[in-house]
Amino acid sequence: MSNFSRVCEQDGEVHGGCEHIEMILDGKEKALGGFSVRRVLPSVRRKLVGPWIFFDHMGPAEFLAGHGVDVRPHPHIGIATVTYLFEGEMLHRDSLGSEQRILPGDINLMVAGRGIVHSERQRPEVLAAPQRIHALQLWLVLPIGQEEVDPAFYHYPTGKIPSASVDGVQIRVMMGRAYGVTSPVKTFSETLYMEAQLECGQSLELPDVAERAIYVVAGALTIGGRRVPQHSMAILRPGLQHVVADEDCRIALIGGEPFEKRYVDWNFVSSRKGRVEQAREDWLNGRFPSVPNDDTEFIPLPE
Repeated sequence: MSNFSRVCEQDGEVHGGCEHIEMILDGKEKALGGFSVRRVLPSVRRKLVGPWIFFDHMGPAEFLAGHGVDVRPHPHIGIATVTYLFEGEMLHRDSLGSEQRILPGDINLMVAGRGIVHSERQRPEVLAAPQRIHALQLWLVLPIGQEEVDPAFYHYPTGKIPSASVDGVQIRVMMGRAYGVTSPVKTFSETLYMEAQLECGQSLELPDVAERAIYVVAGALTIGGRRVPQHSMAILRPGLQHVVADEDCRIALIGGEPFEKRYVDWNFVSSRKGRVEQAREDWLNGRFPSVPNDDTEFIPLPE
């Protein structure tokens, strides 16, 4: 390996001279309600990619009968959450009274705004049998003028999410616009979230947005001569044109316009530190609304 290559790969971050990738992030294992996830954003080296401030990859996870996803009610402010399943089923409930099954390919968009509480569980019929879950959970920050909007919930079934073939590569545009395809999912600023499935050797020209990152859900890619393995996120420099699949792979691309600094404490996100502190006090003192049909449990405020 050349001295240049060693410098580029030091600590998993791309340094001066590597023109295509700013850095590569690896997910950190985090335990949640009955399962673990790989958390890629936020990291100590990168907090935001466009409006995206949170990126979790769950699974693929196998559950025996009687076991599954069991995330008790918990609060959010200042963001919109996006839930996307590759496999399995989940049940979303929130303090607006929403109760929605999430199936593979659907987009669940929950706007926290000034405050919402939700749970993510599974129906008894699902828990009764062995099951497999594979999903992404993302958060996007709301613009300063919309951080305190009324909470809202939107569900988009898989048939409403547009897809296309780009030079033989199958893509879906979950949020935003790419390749002449526009998603119906609500956005609050310039936002892109899409996925692509590439066969070994296929290449894909990437859409041009202000900030971009690619997460390799499965398989591996080469970007500008550098390999990006499974479960890694490459933060891209401006001007990248193509990625090439080293093997059959599935990728998620996120991006959009850059955002100002946000304060993050547990599930609370805001441009104002004092607002985050107030949200902590509100949850500790029971001032958030409860979730209908799921109001006997909750996740306590972390120490």
